[in-house]
Amino acid sequence: MWILISGLDDLFITLVGFATSRIRFPWPSAGALNRVSERPIAIFVPLWREHSVIGRMLEHNLAAIRYANYQVFVGVYPNDTRTIQAVERQARLHPRIQMAVCPHDGPTSKGDCLNWIYRRMKEYEMRHDMRFRIVMMHDAEDLIDPESLRLVNWFSRRYAMVQVPVLPLPTRVAEWTHGLYCDEFAEYQRKDIPVRQHLGGFLPSNGVGTGFARDALDHLAAERGGSPFDPACLTEDYETGFLLHALGYLQIFLPVRIGAAGPMATREFFPRRPSAAISQRTRWVTGIVLQSWERHGWRAPLPQLYWFWRDRKGLVGNLLSPAANLLFIYGAGSYACNLGHPGPWHFGTHIPAWIVGGCRLTFAIALLQAGVRARSVSLLYGWRFAACVPIRMVWGNFVNFAATAIALWEFGRARHKGLALTWRKTEHTYPAAASIPTAQYQSSSSGD
Repeated sequence: MWILISGLDDLFITLVGFATSRIRFPWPSAGALNRVSERPIAIFVPLWREHSVIGRMLEHNLAAIRYANYQVFVGVYPNDTRTIQAVERQARLHPRIQMAVCPHDGPTSKGDCLNWIYRRMKEYEMRHDMRFRIVMMHDAEDLIDPESLRLVNWFSRRYAMVQVPVLPLPTRVAEWTHGLYCDEFAEYQRKDIPVRQHLGGFLPSNGVGTGFARDALDHLAAERGGSPFDPACLTEDYETGFLLHALGYLQIFLPVRIGAAGPMATREFFPRRPSAAISQRTRWVTGIVLQSWERHGWRAPLPQLYWFWRDRKGLVGNLLSPAANLLFIYGAGSYACNLGHPGPWHFGTHIPAWIVGGCRLTFAIALLQAGVRARSVSLLYGWRFAACVPIRMVWGNFVNFAATAIALWEFGRARHKGLALTWRKTEHTYPAAASIPTAQYQSSSSGD
């Protein structure tokens, strides 16, 4: 019954997605983008043990970005010598790079590192007698879209938070774990977030590719004694999106737009090993579900309670889904073995008649949702990759089960013993130049 209720919820989002898919998004023309003045943008990149990727990230993106008026503020910890050296090498080559050293050893949390970058940005402003108007968030593994800063600059004239799509880089079909991220983000960015926006829900930041109006961040900082981000929150991006909406700031998500250079989006490699994926999703469940529930409960305007429900329902659904998958596999196998035998289907005799209709409806919704996800995946990664969506959905249920179980255990243990929650840092990899989408690289190599 829980899975049926959740499925009907997903069906509602899908139907709204179909109904609103023809609504045109107000993209600016190329001429309008060229005419608008470039306001100063600060790009925040928090780091902890990213020495193996940060050099290539900065080198590639500084050459790719088609925007002139920006600086990159890179946050490091004093006990992370190799990362500091990697950033210093790039800073000697690129005057745009400003290093922000936290005053204490790390790791602490991403929010804490961002707060010290924010303070370093304010010091830079005082020395240069200027003020940044927009703050962009990025991570050490990001391929920044060459046009993203220009678009954020355009839309941030009206919106306090502008979210650029985030999409995993393509990998081989055999990489089930990374393929799961491709599936989820393709559906999430093409359907769920646009529907959320149409229905007036608060937009959670993706953590990267997010542009914040400076005034909005200063408002949050004033509420927290000078720190715009909550250092105790494991998902400061989700928390920031919710708080900005609650304060009345306008938010917008830029839908996925596919051009000659591919989709306009921040691209990156997500975890490719099951253990790394479980670790990252444990942090997501802890921050988005458990910490958010603990901090805000169900205290929100009535329309936003629905989005709390959608964001938190996985706490139960993730624990039930593997059992449902195993029951389905067993039931289908026993039914196939029973074909041609005169006796009744043994497994079927244990299913109450009143629930049969619910099972059929749940199965129909599951087929539809798999088709919708496969359609989103095929548009971005091709039909061959999309053909394996149903298999990866089952694999994803087991990954999410493990992450949810660990999150519940660690959160309960921390609260019982009065311990601080541990920041689970994701291990990052950066693509070699040969694996960066060629069209994107060629279209942006003359940038800056």
